[in-house]
Amino acid sequence: MTPRAVYRYVPHTVRHVPEGGVTYEAFCVTVGCEVESGPHDEQEAAQDWALQHTGGTGHDLFRRVVTDHAMVTRTE
Repeated sequence: MTPRAVYRYVPHTVRHVPEGGVTYEAFCVTVGCEVESGPHDEQEAAQDWALQHTGGTGHDLFRRVVTDHAMVTRTE
């Protein structure tokens, strides 16, 4: 006799965890340029870096990354 398994759906949610903070980064995506702002705690700092980089190089295309922390919790 083959053992039987019983599966049940358990709902979960994924939510931002404020105490984990948020990190902002900007990456120049101009061909041949691999410069990045590095992580910043404030969005304005990454934006200021991009503005300064554009002023110094003329590069005007960036990839922005916002990283946060999330927690999965069981919904009851």
